[in-house]
Order: sequence, then C-alpha cells, then structure tokens
Amino acid sequence: MPSAQLKKTIGVWSATSIVIGSIIGANIFMKPASMAAQLGSPYLIILVWLIAGIVSMFGAMAFAELGAMFPETGGQFVYLKYAYGDFIAHLYGWASMAVINTASIAAIGYVFASYTNYFIELPQLSVELQQSVQLHLPLIGDIFPLQNFSVKALAIAMIMGLSIINYISMRSGNAVQFFATVLKTAAIMLLVFGILFSGKGNSHNFFTNAPDFNLSGWKLMGAFMAATTGAFAAYDGWNNLNMVAGEIKNPSKNITRSLMIGLWSCIIIYMLVTLSYMYVLPVEVMAKSPLVASDAAAFVMGPAGGTAIALLIVISTFGSTNVNLLTNARVVFAMSESKTFFRFAGRVQPKFKTPGNAILLLAVWSSLLVLSGSFDLLADMFIFIGWIFYGLVIMALFILRRRMPHAERPYKAWGYPIIPLLFLIFTTLYIVTTLYTDISNYMSGKSQMINSVFGLILTAIGVPLYFYFKWKNRHQ
Repeated sequence: MPSAQLKKTIGVWSATSIVIGSIIGANIFMKPASMAAQLGSPYLIILVWLIAGIVSMFGAMAFAELGAMFPETGGQFVYLKYAYGDFIAHLYGWASMAVINTASIAAIGYVFASYTNYFIELPQLSVELQQSVQLHLPLIGDIFPLQNFSVKALAIAMIMGLSIINYISMRSGNAVQFFATVLKTAAIMLLVFGILFSGKGNSHNFFTNAPDFNLSGWKLMGAFMAATTGAFAAYDGWNNLNMVAGEIKNPSKNITRSLMIGLWSCIIIYMLVTLSYMYVLPVEVMAKSPLVASDAAAFVMGPAGGTAIALLIVISTFGSTNVNLLTNARVVFAMSESKTFFRFAGRVQPKFKTPGNAILLLAVWSSLLVLSGSFDLLADMFIFIGWIFYGLVIMALFILRRRMPHAERPYKAWGYPIIPLLFLIFTTLYIVTTLYTDISNYMSGKSQMINSVFGLILTAIGVPLYFYFKWKNRHQ
C-alpha cells in the first residue's frame, strides 16, 4: 500500500490548516469583482457564496466517509479505483496532473507574481516581443507564452522553490503551510472588521442592485452558474486533505473533523470578506475593479490599505501554492504505484521519505501551464474538470455502499442518499451550463477560448496513455 511508505506526521490541527490553507488562496481577493459583473446584485453574490459553500460541504461529507473508509495516500484516485477500476482512476490521475491540480498551482502562482509586482516593478518585454510567439489551438484560441513574461517567470521561480522544500521534507512543507494559513486567516479577519467598523461605507450597498441589472429566466441561470464557477474556484481545495490521508494520525476521526471545521470556517470568512467589499464599494463599482480587495482597503485606509492587501495576497498565494504542491503530488505518486503511470513518479525519496519525483513532475508541468495564459483561463479550466470528477466520486459513494455494505465505515455521510444526490444534481447542472455558456460565448465572439473544452482535450490525452501502460505492464 503506498501510504505505508510515507510517515504519519499530520495531526488534527495541521490537517485543518491544510483544508483552510488549500481553500483560501487568491480567489477571494479577485473573484468577487467578476461575480459582481456577472450578477450585478449584492444579495445574489452572497447567495452564490452560500450555495457553493453548502454544495462543497455536501461533497466533503461524502469525501469524509470515503477518506475514513480508505485512509490511503491518493484521495480521489483511490476511491475511483475501488468503485470503477483502473481506467477511470487513471483518467482522474492524469487529469489531476494535466489540468486540475497543476492548473490550480499555476493559477495561484500567477496571482502571487502579479501582486508581488505591486512591490517590485518587474521588467516587461516590449509589446512586439510579447506578441511575437503565438500558438493557435483549434476550438480553443490563441496562447501567447511571452505575454506578461516577467510575472510568469517569478511564478515559476516560486513554484520551483517550494517544490524543493517539499522534496526535502514533508514536515518542513507542512510547517510553511501552517504558518502561512494562520497568518493569512488572522490578517483577513483584521481586514474585514477594519472595513465593516470603519463607518466609511454604506449598508444600503448590501441591498442595492446595479443600475443596469436586468437578469431573468435562462439569462439569470447562466449568469448565476458563471458566478458559481468563481465561487467553486474559491472553495476548491477541500478535497486536498484526502490526498494525504495515508500520512494523517488517527485518520478515521481527524479527516472528518478537519474537513467540517475547515469548510465552515471558509464559508463564514468568504461571506464576511465579500460583505466588507460591498460596504465601501457599490456592486457596479466592484464589477469594474480589477483589484477589488485593494480598492476596498484603500477606500478605508488610503494608500496603506492597498499595500496591506497586496502583501496579504502575496502571503496567501504563497501558502496556497505550497499546500497544493504538498498534497497533489500524492495523486501522481498513487497513480504510479498502481502501475498506470511512469514508475519513477511512484518512488519514495530514500533519504527524505517524500514522494520526491512526483513533486518535481508536478512542479515542471505547473510551470509550463503558467506560460499558457491568465488567471481566469487556468482557474475556469481546472474548476470545470475538477467538478466532473467530484461528481464521479459522489457516485462512487453510492456504488461502494451497495458493493461493500459490511465494510467498516468510521464515519457515514450525513443525509445519505438525499444529500449526495443533491450534490450530483447540482454538479450535473453546473457542468452542462458551463459547457453551454463557454461554447456560446466562443461562437458569438465574446471569448477567444473555450476553457472547458481545453480542459477536456488535455484530459482525453490520458486515454491512449492508459492503454500504453496496460500494454507495457503485460509485456513486463
């Protein structure tokens, strides 16, 4: 069993910090602006945060049952393998490396570098040079690797540096993540209460729609689901804890406790942070703010507020990148151990007892994805593909309940089968609506890329790889 080769070093509070640290990254500092542009209604934005958080909680309950049932390194990969066999598990493992986890790391790293540019003016290439290298992908659009190259280079340097730390020591990587989580959580709460009790805002902003608000019917549904993509991106990471289940002390209890405490904390934090933005910025102003957190803080504290937010985002994204590298390398490690991926990725580093090769592989591909595009492209891509597999894992809960009725389950998902079924229904609606909206925007010229299709194409590359590894194993 892969998990037996790795040390159990994670306690309940370290596990909880992994949940919170994985979830709270850059999105809460940026996504509320795009959500305001999509919806134009403050109470609809808060409703999106609440619904997306509750849906994520429903998923976490099912993951808690499976994590306590199979406390093995690899998380979703392990559950999919037990429920569906090697092919679906491999497809998830490949997608996690090709799209889901690496795109997440790349997106967070890109935001880290963008906000570092607030303090250190990074050199920029000329416009002509930035446009000189162009890659065109059919049905997807154009990619400019040299665009914002200095920002991308800093993001890659940070990803590589953290990868080395996690390569050398799991304990050191966890210590970096724990410190960053505590620091950014405390700073966020200071920001929230500093704005809400400043007396410089207007509570009417909580109830006043944008002047051009006119959503109804299917248009409202499309806008709501588009905003939900941003919320899901902000909540994404709640499943990361399960990936290191084989290294958690007393996993049958600590996985469940940490998931519940961590997710509820993030739901409350996100709603409070968004309300603080709304207090000082009307929704139509939020919609036009590329750095909404900095603008909100600057409104209350002046230039020092913008500087404080930029520093907070740098700390937050640094910690989030670290925890994503720490946890997601375990999926690549487990996939290799199951012989559906390159063997070298499943080797434990003999000196440091870490999945060293898997960490380095994840870092290299994440760095290549940094070159592919902007924050929104990467975020939308990994969220869409990630939720397809979330749905498959929840279906696995039903399959394993029927196939293994007498297996030991230290924790059982609350509200079964109704709550997991609601999660499946919402997931299906989200996937169909997102795909329809992406294709419609591309066909109408509103978007140059179909982010969801890009993710599906990268995932589909894993199909021939699976049959290659199966053929290779038979001949060996």
